[in-house]
Amino acid sequence: MENRSSTAISNREFFIRRLSQEYPAFVDVCSALPADKLDYRPHPGSRSAGELVAMLVSVQQSSIELCEKGSSSFNNGMQWHPTSPLTTLDQMIAAFELHHQALVEKLYRLDDVTWDRPAWLMQGKQEIIVKDTIGGLLWIALFDAVHHRGQLSTYIRPMGGKVPSIYGPSGDAPARR
Repeated sequence: MENRSSTAISNREFFIRRLSQEYPAFVDVCSALPADKLDYRPHPGSRSAGELVAMLVSVQQSSIELCEKGSSSFNNGMQWHPTSPLTTLDQMIAAFELHHQALVEKLYRLDDVTWDRPAWLMQGKQEIIVKDTIGGLLWIALFDAVHHRGQLSTYIRPMGGKVPSIYGPSGDAPARR
């Protein structure tokens, strides 16, 4: 049996802490986007701002599913279509906030044995594209979301918005407190 000091935390507990610390920057970056310019993309091969926000919401949904079932498909998430009234920026941010809270609640209910259970990421209904543990896949999802948040943050200024603080001050905002 491993003897941990009272300050040591499990990988799952560290993930919850990191996810909670990253959360405000996700909301700030999404909120800084001009809502009427979500079709902006810096290159024809790039996702639009709206598609990136929808993808961040989808990652939250898929992470909840992963906690519940041990498998998930990140392809089945929310899609953004500029003509749909169901995917305004405010609605996507509200969905992100609700999914974040639900994910954190699920993570607190998971024990470390479940966190370390084998899990997989599916493409479609049959092809397994990544195998790991539930915790390992949740870390991959968080790293991917942080990457895409960074990508999205580079869209803000060309769209006419002000870049918020993420890890420190930006050219438009002081450091987060």
